[in-house]
Amino acid sequence: MKLVEVNDKKSRKLFHEVPRTIYQNDSNWVQPLEGMVEDTFNPAKNKTFKNGKAIRWVLTDDNNNLLGRIAAFINLNTAKTYEQPTGGCGFFECIDKQEAANLLFDTAKEWNKKNGMEAMDGPVNFGENYVNWGLLVDGFMQQGYGMPYNPPYYEKLFRNYGFEVYFEQYCYHLDYTVPFPERFWKIAEWIAKKPQYNFRHFDYKETDKFVKDFCTVYDAAWSFHEHYKPLDPEDIHDFITSSKAILDPQMIWFAYHEEKPIALFVMIPDINQILKKLNGKLNVLGIAKFLYYKWKKTMTRTRIIIMGIDAKYQRSGVESAVFWHQEQIMKKKSHRHYKEVELSWAGDFNPKIIAVYEATGAKRAKTHYTMRYLFDRNKPFLRAPIIGSESLNEKVKAKTGKI
Repeated sequence: MKLVEVNDKKSRKLFHEVPRTIYQNDSNWVQPLEGMVEDTFNPAKNKTFKNGKAIRWVLTDDNNNLLGRIAAFINLNTAKTYEQPTGGCGFFECIDKQEAANLLFDTAKEWNKKNGMEAMDGPVNFGENYVNWGLLVDGFMQQGYGMPYNPPYYEKLFRNYGFEVYFEQYCYHLDYTVPFPERFWKIAEWIAKKPQYNFRHFDYKETDKFVKDFCTVYDAAWSFHEHYKPLDPEDIHDFITSSKAILDPQMIWFAYHEEKPIALFVMIPDINQILKKLNGKLNVLGIAKFLYYKWKKTMTRTRIIIMGIDAKYQRSGVESAVFWHQEQIMKKKSHRHYKEVELSWAGDFNPKIIAVYEATGAKRAKTHYTMRYLFDRNKPFLRAPIIGSESLNEKVKAKTGKI
């Protein structure tokens, strides 16, 4: 077997050819746009490179047949917030051969170790965790945009190498043709109409204001979570700019209590329903096809990728009120073609958001694992702590002097 570092046009082409080989007979797989994958490894496009590094390889046999690929990366903003410095590996694809998988994992491990890491998570993304994050282990169906898909045998390859489950990720599906539970709507409408609360969807004309509000809610919702790092407003601006083709301002909501931003909700159309028809290419013909299928209302699903609530308001019912306002939009003719919502993902370490998703009547449909490999094989393995657990509360107390 031979490893080739991806660093030129030829090796980049091979990198994208590997999944086409793996999934050639799998109708559930949606080929991501090659340009979006390449942006992940482009320092000019991916802000994670400001304080991180990445590398990738392709594996072939002695006859140059493709066997697999892998990327390794370190995000120094988060790597040293764990008990041991932890890097990552991702974009893993491999034939059903443990020897090939082991060589790919070994290569990623040695690179991480050489760069001062003592563990690596996988399969994860070099960037935000709402895309390309986790190993699919249940719910082998066509995934919503951003959610990874892989063959069932990948779990065996990871476990046999020594990876263990750091946390589980759950995706919930909501059938929009079925009414929400009556109790949910009663609470939602009651909160939605309280005069001290108001709800606004995103408007490009006020981008700067909403970016500031986004950061405010993010800080209030996640500042006490393990491994929290403040958002860079520039990153939010870049996300909005790069995602204009898929963002619908009426699917992005902010909640305010007496003008203080307290909650945010970001839902996007499931563009995988169109990407399925583009074969990874967004050339002139691909753009024309994308716009045509968008006009034809091919996208009937949406995916909630972010839902954050200021900790002080997490049991106030404000999340229900956000859904109530979104429901008014979805009833309009322009949005009536959407039939299903995916709420993803919720980590098993976050029982509060799981409770919110289940209260809507949504059903758990898919499970992904974020897995971790400790380089010191004698070190005890610890799973991600539950938010609100005693251990996490103690960290909050130490940080702030109160819980």
